[in-house]
Parts: sequence; structure tokens; C-alpha cells
Amino acid sequence: MRPMKPLPAALLSLAVFVSGPVAGASASPRAAPQAGDEFDILQKYETTERTSDGSSGSSRGGSALLERVIAVRDDGLELEFDLPTSATADDRARSWQYPARVFRSADGSMRLLNSPELDARLDGWLKAAGWTRDACGQWIFTWNAFFIECDPESVLDAIAAVDLRSADLREGAAYEAAEAKGAGTLRRTASGPDGATFDAVMAIDPDKVRRASAESDVAVGQMMQKPVTLDAALRERATDEVSGTLKITLDTDASGSVRRRTKVTTVETRRPDGTTETRTVTETVERRRRAAGD
Repeated sequence: MRPMKPLPAALLSLAVFVSGPVAGASASPRAAPQAGDEFDILQKYETTERTSDGSSGSSRGGSALLERVIAVRDDGLELEFDLPTSATADDRARSWQYPARVFRSADGSMRLLNSPELDARLDGWLKAAGWTRDACGQWIFTWNAFFIECDPESVLDAIAAVDLRSADLREGAAYEAAEAKGAGTLRRTASGPDGATFDAVMAIDPDKVRRASAESDVAVGQMMQKPVTLDAALRERATDEVSGTLKITLDTDASGSVRRRTKVTTVETRRPDGTTETRTVTETVERRRRAAGD
């Protein structure tokens, strides 16, 4: 059985967190959601890194979810997120977090609606793996590194990370990303009958990179049975010199809805001994409407 949370961002890639709402008005009216609408959400990432001593590495991966509109309310949407239709029985046995039903309010915030159901599946998942709740919150290494996640509310973070139901877009609007030091400014780089493209560039927040690296150090220490506290790891990482940028690109369809979001994060870290590491992470989230009968 595989726990659900992947290797920490600083070990695999610099995590790019959920962007805040973008103010403005789009040139085209958006297609109004309707109960029964279904979308495939496809997520891909690619990480490359190199160090000043000549070493390098790369990794890539992806995942998919199925989004269903269950109900349309005056104050928001009731949505269900599930594994893709191609998921096997083994896939479902490894994933206790889906299906998850959420209420997404008009301001973008989300609330989990079927927490008891997820909690019950978690108990079965732990039992099948031969674990008890004492294993929750631990990192383990099998063919990869995994975090044993036991909080039903954690599924909201996973859903938010692929949520493309952003606010309307316009030239000059502010765009916020949690790991950036400040908001970027959207600019329209392409426009046509099939949609438009906007992008923004922001400086990363060095403190958040250092914290992500420290959390990774804690996880590695746990897996290697050489424990280190978060405070100690933060003190060690405080001497890192960190700089970098985040570029966000948003592609819309003809109705003005975001159909693809691409994030490219480049971070350079210089350690006290003079060693430098450059890491580039490209993450793409694409949302495709499913035709009836698919």
C-alpha cells in the first residue's frame, strides 16, 4: 500500500502552490457550469537539477483526476473529484482519498463534504497495509519516498493544486502565488478566436524555499533513521543563499475559461561551502471537458 503524499518539494521539485484569484473581466462570457458536466484533469511535472560539482539529475511524472459537477448553487458548486475512469481496482485500493465531494464557494474556498466516508476508507487502507494510526505522519521509503497521510482534509490541498476555475483574466491584473515574494502582473501574449494566453513572472520567496528544504531534511532524516528536528534543519538552511523566478502561463478557451496552466520555477541555491544547485520545475495542469458518453 502506498501512502498518498509524495516526496517533499525540495527533494523532488520546488512545489508551486495554489495561486490566488486574479481580478478583472474577460473578453468572452464563460460557459456556465451545469450539473452533470465532467472534466478530465491531467497533471504533469518535470524536474531537472544540476550542481556546480558537475552532477545532474531529472525526474518526471503525472497524475489524473475526474471532476464532476454534482450541483450548481447560488453561492457555489458541489463537485466530486475521483480517480480517472481508467483506474483499476488496485488503483482504488491504493487511494483512500477519492472519491471526494467538496463544496467550492464563489470565492474559491473549498469545504470537504464527505469526510466520514474518507475516514472510513482510511481505516480499511491502513488495515490492508498492516499499519495502525500510529504510522500516520511518518515518512517511509519503498520504491519511492512516501508520507503516510491520514487527514481527510488533506485532499483539499491536492484538489486546490489543480483547480483551474480561477477568476476572470485581464491585461494588467495582479496574480499571486503562495511561494512568490510578491504578486506578478498578467500580460496578454496571444489572442484569437480559440482563446487567449496570459503570463506573469514573479520572484520566489527565499524563506519559503529554505523552509521547504528544511522539511525535506527532516523527512530524509526520518527515512534514514537519523532524525533531525525542524528547528535544527531551519537553522542549517538559514545560511543558504536562495534566488529564483516563477513564470505562470494561463491558456484559455474561447469562453474565457482556463484550460491549461503552466508553471516554470527556477531556483538557485548557494550553500556556505560555495556549492550551488540550480533546480527547474515545470508543472502543467490541463482541464478537458468530457463529451457525453466518454
